[in-house]
Amino acid sequence: MAESRTPERRSSLTGRLARLGFTDAARAERLLLDEGQGLADDVLDVLSATADPDLALDGLVRLLASADEQGAGRELREALADEPGTRERLAAVLGVSDALGDHLVRHPEHWRVLRGGDDAPPGNPRADLLTAVGADPSAGEPVASGSCHDALVALRVAYRRRVLALAGRDLTGEADVVMVAAELADLAAAALEAGLAIARAEVPEHGLCRLAVIGMGKCGGRELNYVSDVDVIFVAEPREGEPEEAALRAATRLAAALVRSCSASTQEGALWEVDAALRPEGKAGPLVRTLASHRAYYERWAKTWEFQALLKARPVAGDADLGDRYLDMITPIVWKAAEGESFVEDVQAMRRRVEADLNQRTPDSERQLKLGPGGLRDVEFAVQLLQLVHGRADETLRARATLDALTDLSRGGYVGRDDAAALAAAYRFLRRVEHLVQLHRLRRTHLVPDDEAGLRRLGRALGLRADPVAEFTALWRRHARGVRRLHEKLFYRPLLLAVARLAGTEARLTPAAARARLEALGYADPAGALRHIEALTSGVSRRAAIQRTLLPVMLGWFADAPDPDAGLLGFRKVSDALGATPWYLRLLRDDVTVAERMSWVLGSSRYATDLLLRAPEAVAMLGSDADLVPRPFEVLRAEALAAVRRHGDGSASAEDAVAVVRGLRRRELFRAATADLLGRTEVETVGETLTGIAAVTVEAALQAAVNKIETESGEPLPTRFAVVAMGRFGGHELGYGSDADVMFVHDPDPGADEREAGRAAHAVAEELRRLLARPAPDPPLEIDPNLRPEGRRGPLVRTLASYAAYYARWSEPWEAQALLRADPLIGDAGLRDRFQALIDPVRWPDGGIDDGAVRQIRRLKARMESERLPRGADRRLHTKLGPGGLADVEWVAQLLQLQHAHEIPGLRTTRTLDALDAAVQARLLDAEDAAVLAEAWCLATRIRGAIMLVRGRASDLLPTDHHRERSAIAVVLGYAAAGDLLEDYRRRARRARAVVDRAFYGADQ
Repeated sequence: MAESRTPERRSSLTGRLARLGFTDAARAERLLLDEGQGLADDVLDVLSATADPDLALDGLVRLLASADEQGAGRELREALADEPGTRERLAAVLGVSDALGDHLVRHPEHWRVLRGGDDAPPGNPRADLLTAVGADPSAGEPVASGSCHDALVALRVAYRRRVLALAGRDLTGEADVVMVAAELADLAAAALEAGLAIARAEVPEHGLCRLAVIGMGKCGGRELNYVSDVDVIFVAEPREGEPEEAALRAATRLAAALVRSCSASTQEGALWEVDAALRPEGKAGPLVRTLASHRAYYERWAKTWEFQALLKARPVAGDADLGDRYLDMITPIVWKAAEGESFVEDVQAMRRRVEADLNQRTPDSERQLKLGPGGLRDVEFAVQLLQLVHGRADETLRARATLDALTDLSRGGYVGRDDAAALAAAYRFLRRVEHLVQLHRLRRTHLVPDDEAGLRRLGRALGLRADPVAEFTALWRRHARGVRRLHEKLFYRPLLLAVARLAGTEARLTPAAARARLEALGYADPAGALRHIEALTSGVSRRAAIQRTLLPVMLGWFADAPDPDAGLLGFRKVSDALGATPWYLRLLRDDVTVAERMSWVLGSSRYATDLLLRAPEAVAMLGSDADLVPRPFEVLRAEALAAVRRHGDGSASAEDAVAVVRGLRRRELFRAATADLLGRTEVETVGETLTGIAAVTVEAALQAAVNKIETESGEPLPTRFAVVAMGRFGGHELGYGSDADVMFVHDPDPGADEREAGRAAHAVAEELRRLLARPAPDPPLEIDPNLRPEGRRGPLVRTLASYAAYYARWSEPWEAQALLRADPLIGDAGLRDRFQALIDPVRWPDGGIDDGAVRQIRRLKARMESERLPRGADRRLHTKLGPGGLADVEWVAQLLQLQHAHEIPGLRTTRTLDALDAAVQARLLDAEDAAVLAEAWCLATRIRGAIMLVRGRASDLLPTDHHRERSAIAVVLGYAAAGDLLEDYRRRARRARAVVDRAFYGADQ
C-alpha cells in the first residue's frame, strides 16, 4: 500500500476503512501504515469482504511478521498480490477464526495449503496423519519407540493443517456444509488411527489383541463439527491362540492410551476429547468388550436410547474386519429394538427429560444451537425416531447421516416433501452457524454469541450485509421456529395437522349426539358405526389409546369415501387382524398418508378390502407412491418360481408352492387395485399389470404341476409344454374379474412315444387347472381353455403338429380373428417361438382376408350383438357388447389387422390401443376416429374395473337399480355424481358407435 503518512492521507484512509466495514478504522489504519507496508489495494478489498475485517487484518499482519522471521514473507506477499484464490481463502479464514490465525503464526509455512493444487494436503487423511506421526500407513505398526511425545505434537500440527485447508474451502463456498462435516469425520477417523499407532508404542503387549474403534454420534454419521467430542465404542477379540483375559487387559490399556493420545494437552494443544460413555453400562462399564459381551448386553439390558445411539455406529479405526463383524452383529438388534411395546414413548420421554434438564442447567438455553428449542437435536431426534419406527421394514431408511435419512424418509412418503425440505434447509443453516461459532476459537461450543460483534461476524460470514445482526437473528429465529413446529408434528403428534382440520369434533359425545354427528357425516347405520368405534377405542390399552387418536380423523376420511359404513367396518376388521402387531397402529399414527389412503380404499372398494383382510400386512405399502408402482414382471416371476423351487416336488409340495404364489398374487392385486383407486395408474398400465400377475401365477403353477408329474412318474416330462394366452389375457388387457383364456400346446421330445407324451401333457394341463382351482382366500383365477380348436369338444392339449394341421385344413375366419390376441407367454421358450411362427400366417394372412371373410365377420358381430346380451339388460349400458362398447372397438381394430397386418408390421400386436395407433400411422383410420374409439374403450374398461373394485364381483353392465353402488362407481372414477358418469359414457359410446358403423360395417351396414 502506497499511502503516505500525511494527515490528509491518513484522514482519507481512515474514512475509507470505515466505509469498507472496519469497526476500528483508526487501529486498522495504524496496522496498515506501520506493519502492512506493501499490501496492495486488492488485499484490502478482500479483507473488507470477510466476516470480521479487523480480525482478518490483525491475523494477516501477524502472519506476515512470522513469515518474515522465517524468510518466507516475500513469497507470501507475492501470492497475495498474484493469486486471487489464495488471497480470498486466507482472508476468509483469518476473518472468522482467531484460532487458525494463531496456528498460522506458529506455522507460517502452512499458508500454502490455502493455495490448493499441489500445495493442498494429500487426499488421504489417514496416510497423511500416520506419516506425520512416523508410522507406516500400510503396516499398522506403532510409532518408533521413545518418540511418543513428538508424535503427539506432530499429530496435532498435521491435523490443524488439514483443518486449515478445509476451512479455506468451507468459508469461500467451495465445500458445502455436508461435505465439510463428512471430511471432518474422516479426518477424526484418521486421527484415531494415528493415535492408535502412538498408543501401540506405549503398550508393548498390543499384539495379544485385535481392537476396533467404532465411531458413534456425528463421527459415525460422517457429520462431525470442527470441534466436538468424538464418541467411540471399543470392541476387542484375542488374537488366535491368546487367552481372552490377557487380551482384554492389553486392549483396555491400548484403548486408554488411544484416548490420551487424542485428548492430551501439548504445546500444540489437544485434538478433542475421545468420549467412550456411549458404551454398554456407560462410564460404569468396562472400556473394552468382546463381540459376545456386546451382543449379550444389547440383547438383554440395553435401554431405548442406546439403540437410538447405535443408528450411527460405524467402524472408523483399528481392526477393520472386527469392526465390520461388530456392525453385522449389532444392526439386526438395532432394528428389532423398535418393536418394543413402549419404544416410541421411551424416546419421546427421554427427549422431554433432556429439554427439562437443559432448561434447569442452562440459563441461556434459547441460544443453544444444538439442544435448545428448534435446534439441531430437534431435527435429529425426529428423524431418528421415524427411522427406527419405519426402518424396520424399509431398509432404505437406514442411512446414518441426518440429511441422507431425511431425504430417504421424504422419498418414501414418511415425511411430506415440504416438511422435509424445510427441515433440511434449517438443519444446513444451523450446522453452518455451529461451524462458524466453533471456528472462531476452535472450541467446543453450541451457543450463539450474545454480543453484537459476534453476531455481526456470523451474519457477514453467511453473506448478510445490509444489517448483519438483525438479518442473522431473524433468519435464525425463523429456522428455529420452523424446526420446533415440525419436530412437534413429527416427533410427538404426527396427526396434528389432520386433527386440526376436524376442529370442533369433540372426543366425547353423548350417544345421541354421536349418532347425529355420524348421520350428518353420511353414515347410513350410525348405531352400527358407534358399536365399531366402541370396540376399537374401549379399554386402557395402548392400542385403544392410539385408536382414540386416530378415529376422529379417520371418521372424517371415511365420510369422504363412497361408503363410510363399509370403510369403518373394514377398518375394524383390519385392526382386529393387525391390532396386536406393534407396527400397524404406529404406522397409521406416524404417517398421515397411510391412514388417509387406507380410509379411502376401505370406504371405496369391497374388492380391495377383501384383499387387505386376507393379507392385512399389505397396508404398509400405502405409505409410499413408490410402493404402489407395479413391480417388474421379471422380479415377480423370479419370486414366484423361487417359491416353487423351495417347495420341491410331490402333490402336497405343489399345493404348498401354489398357495405361496397365490399369496404373492393377492399382494400384487392389492397393490394394483390401490394404485387404481388412488388415481396413480393409467388404464393400460392396469391391464398390463394384471396380465403380468396372472402370467406369473400360471407359470408358477405350471412348474409346480410339471414337478409333481415328473416326481410321480420318476421320469422327466417326455414333451415340451407351453401355455398360449388368449383373449384379454393375450391382449395384456386383463381386468380384475377376467378369466385367463388359454390354449395348451406340447411338442414331444425326439424319440418319445407320442401317446405317452400326450398323456403326460394332458396330466400337466389338468394338474395346473386343479392347483389354481383349489379353494383359497383370494379372488379365483379361472383357467378357460374354450378358445382352443373345436372348443369344448376338442382335445384339451394338442401337439404343435396337430395345431398346424387343424389351422391348415379346418380353421374358420373367427378362429383366425381369435388368434389375433394369442400370445405364447408361458412355458418352453423354443416351443413358444415355434407356435408363434405357426399362427402368424393364419392371423396375418398373406394378402389379407377376402370379401367373403369380411362379410362373415360382420355377420358374426351382428349376431353376437343380438344373441349374447343378457335378457332384459339395457344394451346402451352394457360396456362390453353394447353400442360403442369394448367389442365394437376391438372388432374394428381386429378387422383392420386381418386385412392389413401382412403388410403393416405395426398392426401385428395383440393390444387393442396399439393396433389403433398403428392403423392411424398407416392411414387406415382417421386420427380423430381412432381417438374417439380409444376414449370409449378406455372409459368402458375403467368402468368394468370400477364395478369390480366397488362391488367385489364382476359385471359388464352399469348398475341402475342400486343408487349407492352407482354413486360409488362414479366417485371412484372421479365423477361428482352418477348422472355425470352415465351422461359421459352414453356420449362417448354414441360417438364410438358412429365410427364403428363407418369403419367396421361400411357400405354393407
